[in-house]
Amino acid sequence: MHAPLKFTNHRIEEYALKVTYRPEDDTGKIIYNLSLIESRDLEFALSVMKEAHKRGITISDRLLVTGPGGQVGGYTVPDGRHAVCTMCSITLDALLLQRGIPESPIGGGIVEVDGRVAQRFTSMILYRDTTLDPLEVLISQEATSILDVMNHGKGNILANIRECHMEAEQLLGVVLDELAAIGFSGILDVGAPNVPLLGVPVSPQYVGVAMVGGTNAMAAVREAGKPVVTRALKGLIDIREMGYLDDY
Repeated sequence: MHAPLKFTNHRIEEYALKVTYRPEDDTGKIIYNLSLIESRDLEFALSVMKEAHKRGITISDRLLVTGPGGQVGGYTVPDGRHAVCTMCSITLDALLLQRGIPESPIGGGIVEVDGRVAQRFTSMILYRDTTLDPLEVLISQEATSILDVMNHGKGNILANIRECHMEAEQLLGVVLDELAAIGFSGILDVGAPNVPLLGVPVSPQYVGVAMVGGTNAMAAVREAGKPVVTRALKGLIDIREMGYLDDY
């Protein structure tokens, strides 16, 4: 029997319910993205990732770098390649659910940035309508200009949006402040109840929360002409296996 199609919103729900990450203790499992790069490009890729984090278009400075022959979640890194694992932004959805905040992921897309301020979504793929990760699709379409945003403050970046019930608005603010204090970055904007956020409508009695995509840095490496293969929502990994950008 063939397995039924699984749309991305259902994959997100499954992963989010398995996340055990406790930011205050720095323990538990998070959702990660995996990118494969040529081993000769590792130093360059790390320099781009550090700059992207400095510019606020990543969600965390945590990462795992594994060389040829190494194992990541049962995957063996091929010869001549390095695997770079980063925190997936969908981890935020799991953390909101853990704190009792009713939320629903909407989709991923391209956000126009001007003056280093997010202006609007110009493209959007709804999670409920695709079996593919929207940000993977948009990277393959070369729809970003992340290096321009990093260098000049103007261009297009990857982002996603979810909606949270307005009754939890106060708690939402507390949780986002707590996460920001421990280095969980990348929140683009939080909307008002019943009001579209960055051009994306939300359900009645909900507020929108937009966040940068966890694959922005590696998309920037690809923009620079380096071969990169990225798999978002790759799986779960223990946070203790991941180091920090400053370690490299």
